[in-house]
Amino acid sequence: MKKVFNKIALLTSGGDAPGMNAIIRSVVRTCVFHKIIPFGISKGYDGLIKGKMSEMNARSVKGIINKGGTILKNRKI
Repeated sequence: MKKVFNKIALLTSGGDAPGMNAIIRSVVRTCVFHKIIPFGISKGYDGLIKGKMSEMNARSVKGIINKGGTILKNRKI
């Protein structure tokens, strides 16, 4: 039987990395297209341990390509 998933979590280290926001945007928009629910984990592994996750959508990644670092670093959840 084929396993199907409908949720995915995005975890970054939270540090500065060129192009990270573009990747986050791409993953979120691809998930939305394929009807997969993306969740952003705030503040890296600390956020994973503490359960700091929020559902993301196309609107939550609007206009982030030109911002430095990663939007998940300081995301308020």
